[in-house]
Amino acid sequence: MIRYALKCDQGHSFESWFQNARAFDGLLAAGHVACPICGSVTVDKTLMAPKVRPARSAAVVPADPAPTPTPAPLAEPQTDAERTIAQMKAKVEAESEYVGSSFATEARAMHDGDTPERAIYGEAKPDEARKLIEDGVPVLPLPFTPTRKIN
Repeated sequence: MIRYALKCDQGHSFESWFQNARAFDGLLAAGHVACPICGSVTVDKTLMAPKVRPARSAAVVPADPAPTPTPAPLAEPQTDAERTIAQMKAKVEAESEYVGSSFATEARAMHDGDTPERAIYGEAKPDEARKLIEDGVPVLPLPFTPTRKIN
């Protein structure tokens, strides 16, 4: 797959993916490459720099690495429901252990008495959650996406 930066004759810039350069040329010649904004089929490739990662052995680590930027905070909750969910999320994250994608395994182990009971949260695939419920394991979906813990 190859991604091209494109521009139509009306000055609209956009990107699109193609199987290869020959596929792009064929689709362009057949008039199948169109601007998503105005629909013009008069489209040209524009200057584009490829994203190439250096080999791990060639990577240079700066002597004084810059601090990792913190993500921008999400918008403040606007409604009572949003505020309630934000408070619930803060409480769950403060008082529970994040177990990530091993949630189903951990919940089942606690239910079976193989590990001590504790408050946990994480992610489970729909079929894993359904099986836990069918087996009588007390689980409940949360109305928010957990903040992923990073090492």
